[in-house]
Amino acid sequence: MNPKLEKTLVVKNKLGLHARAAAQLVKTLNSFRCEVQLEANGQKVNAKSIMGVLMLAASKGTSVKAFFEGEDAKEALEALVYLFENKFGEE
Repeated sequence: MNPKLEKTLVVKNKLGLHARAAAQLVKTLNSFRCEVQLEANGQKVNAKSIMGVLMLAASKGTSVKAFFEGEDAKEALEALVYLFENKFGEE
């Protein structure tokens, strides 16, 4: 049985999910086998696609809901939380 997890995260970095942050997010999530989707601003996208993540246009303060499904979902969720909490290595 594949675990299904979801978590709401808030974009805390000054520039939001811009190209560098989106690339970092996609690179991190592509190291996991589970499926991940992000939802913000009324759109739901594949979190392993940089174009999808950029389409969210998530600026600072935006709530992003993440959905995980698969055997390593818990680890992927933890990695995503780390990125958001550490502002993608930015201020």
